[in-house]
Amino acid sequence: MRKRVLAFIMAGGKGSRLEPLTAERSKPAVPFGGKYRIIDFVLSNFINSEVYSIYVLTMFKSQSLTEHLELAWNLGRVLPHHFIIPVPAQQRTGEHWYKGTADAIFQNLNLIRDHNPELVAIFGGDHIFKMNVEQFLQDHRERQADVSIAAIPVPIEEASQFGVIQVDADWKITGFQEKPKNPTPIPGKPDLALVSMGNYIFSRGPLVEQLTSDALDKQSANDFGKNVLPNMLAQGKRLFAYDYTRNRIPGSSNPDNDSYWRDVGTLDSYYEASMDLRSVMPQLDLYNQEWPIRSEPNNLPPAKFVHNSEGRVGQAIQSIVCEGSVISGSTVINSIIGKRCRVNSYAEVHDAVLLEDVDIGRGARVRRCLIDKHVRIPPNDVIGYNRDDDAKRFKVTESGIVVIAKGQIVEPLRR
Repeated sequence: MRKRVLAFIMAGGKGSRLEPLTAERSKPAVPFGGKYRIIDFVLSNFINSEVYSIYVLTMFKSQSLTEHLELAWNLGRVLPHHFIIPVPAQQRTGEHWYKGTADAIFQNLNLIRDHNPELVAIFGGDHIFKMNVEQFLQDHRERQADVSIAAIPVPIEEASQFGVIQVDADWKITGFQEKPKNPTPIPGKPDLALVSMGNYIFSRGPLVEQLTSDALDKQSANDFGKNVLPNMLAQGKRLFAYDYTRNRIPGSSNPDNDSYWRDVGTLDSYYEASMDLRSVMPQLDLYNQEWPIRSEPNNLPPAKFVHNSEGRVGQAIQSIVCEGSVISGSTVINSIIGKRCRVNSYAEVHDAVLLEDVDIGRGARVRRCLIDKHVRIPPNDVIGYNRDDDAKRFKVTESGIVVIAKGQIVEPLRR
């Protein structure tokens, strides 16, 4: 049955709130957790759930993402229905890019017709989460739904920030509220409201019918949340919410965290989610081999921790250090060190995220930093200890995180 599921991943977002990390790449292509890309999480969820027919819809700054998909996610051409293929906007329906989420799928209706699936899964490509998609599909089938929407309960005082789904006692959808001042609570749970995760399962027929109708509506924004789903509800279609808190991951060490889901759409939220990974008991478990998060294979050597010539010990405490990195006579604390990084003698790295190929110069001190690829920090430099000094050279977030762009030339601090 699973081969009759066709998946689309919406991976065209600009991710402007993540700049400068998205200055040269789309949000789904942003590295995360030392060795992954954000899109690796949704792709791993599909593959682990044995959904193997996947199109990735790309648009803005897609080169980095396309190269990653080719290197990390080439399933070969031996088995039918086993593929992960990037699909740029091809202007099949007119000389325009994807105008909205619904238009992105409408422009690729030919792919749905070619594969003739029973169900179509449409997921976002820019969230960090683990989902057993087979459970979601089974819930959709059992309810004989036209569309199912993955949803997560949030405290009602926070729900005004999101699109709220109204449901009855059976979780059949009765209405939608867009960032309401007074969110409707979940029946029987007055302190919680239900918000959409932006992940959908559609039965093929109702999806094709509704997308065709939406494309003819000149007033439509061609968006699932704003147009397609409310219209289907008004037409009496069977819409259900899938309770993501019921999600169960095989091999999970803590089922309470199986409904972990993070929108790392801002620099501060990205930093916070990254910092969770180096905790003793992180909310997101990367070590569950029954539900692996896959990414680009590499031939890099193991990480190395060495004495320098003066006998100073290289050490990393409560940190993640990835392949190819060298900690030489220096100290790393509460940090994530990506691939091919080097922290030189007497340097100190505290509460920082180094993405890849970052060199921290001898005697330098960095704290509460996000440092993108191919950055060299000069010897004895100091970053993250004086906000005014940092703001003269780098982007600094509201919470004080210093962000250094990919390949940025870091000039020594001049006082």
